[in-house]
Amino acid sequence: MMQRNGKNSMHTIDLQSWKNVSNTIFVPHSKADYDRLVKMLDEIIDQVGEDESHPLASLMDVLSALIENYENANVPELALKS
Repeated sequence: MMQRNGKNSMHTIDLQSWKNVSNTIFVPHSKADYDRLVKMLDEIIDQVGEDESHPLASLMDVLSALIENYENANVPELALKS
């Protein structure tokens, strides 16, 4: 970590910034968490479509990766298809 004014700093990310996004970007640990991420992803796909320059396109990628990781670890029949 970088030192800034005698304090550890992760660039300029602070606790409040994380609190603002932690309800959207999180590692799913249960089926309910997984279902919540899938629902969010579906809603974002409806907005973004195929537009890779859309401001939410990278969020769609992050949610997809989180969902895929959960499926690989917890849904054996889906993991076999990867």
